[in-house]
Amino acid sequence: MNPMPTSTMVEMLTPIWRRLLQRPSVEVEDNFFDLGGDSSLALQLFNEIAVACGRELPPVTIYVAPTIAALAAVLEEPEEIRLPPLVLLKDGAEQPPLFVTHGLGGSVIDFFQVVKHIRTSHPIQGMQSRGIDGTEEPFDRIEDMAEFHLDAIRKVQPHGPYVLVGYSLGGLVTFEMAQRLVASGEKVALLAMLDSYPDIRYLSLAQRALLVTRLTTRRAATAMKLPAGEAFSLIVRPSRRRSTAPKVSYQLPVDVTLSPAMQRARERAYLALTRYKPRFYPGKIRFVRAENPTDFPADPAAVWAHLAEKFEVETVPGDHLEIMSTHYEKLASVLSRYVEEALR
Repeated sequence: MNPMPTSTMVEMLTPIWRRLLQRPSVEVEDNFFDLGGDSSLALQLFNEIAVACGRELPPVTIYVAPTIAALAAVLEEPEEIRLPPLVLLKDGAEQPPLFVTHGLGGSVIDFFQVVKHIRTSHPIQGMQSRGIDGTEEPFDRIEDMAEFHLDAIRKVQPHGPYVLVGYSLGGLVTFEMAQRLVASGEKVALLAMLDSYPDIRYLSLAQRALLVTRLTTRRAATAMKLPAGEAFSLIVRPSRRRSTAPKVSYQLPVDVTLSPAMQRARERAYLALTRYKPRFYPGKIRFVRAENPTDFPADPAAVWAHLAEKFEVETVPGDHLEIMSTHYEKLASVLSRYVEEALR
């Protein structure tokens, strides 16, 4: 990257940073996070950059280029930035690191608030989805995602014990990673799955019936009562195939625009979700469920307990999204305890 960006990009970025961060002045070497930046502001920042200069970059770029000077240098590169598969979210002096895996959107920016509140002296690495930067084709199989991430983490940590945390879709990815690590003789000290479930077709008939009833009721209630564009509302669409299982997808807030690359990665990730059938894991799962299950099974033990040698579940306030965006301190407290117990 060019270490000395021209004034053009700096002049374009500076007023955007000042406005979003509500600062009267910002220096080119000021860190976005030190100035109060968060994941929501990062989304707005990169949306405004796309409008201002026509470059669509994934919001997680802010971890790679957290200053105006660094971001200006990225924007001046003629080629698209290639994001690394691992992004350091929080530094730490002790080993091993914690590896956290993205949700359906493919970006670990979702972990921004949670990571800030996890109490640990171990570094926290975020595992990025391949393809969100537009430089490579995204995967459409959980197995391929798991192998991609394992290749990356082995370069940082060749051998166990491994500490794996996955949110939503990322829980399935870390579940598959743990399977492969154990099969190769490595130790998984922690496999933590955060409100993560397989596709509805792989639930039991009883679980499927309960979930379909709740989703159908919510869809009707949403159509009649909820305001249009409600953030991340769950939409249930009938499958084209002859199946009793509805197809489920997430709808982003109307004020958030995904780049074509991120939208494609999201679509491929959803396809991977529908294809993945979990198999028995000869280890322990520590599962964190949302207190308000909304669109997911109410009893994760009924889904996962028979698929693991040991299964423990803990509940945190909020729904599937709020555990990350609103009740992140409670979630971080739980994860802090898990990590301490796993590495004790």
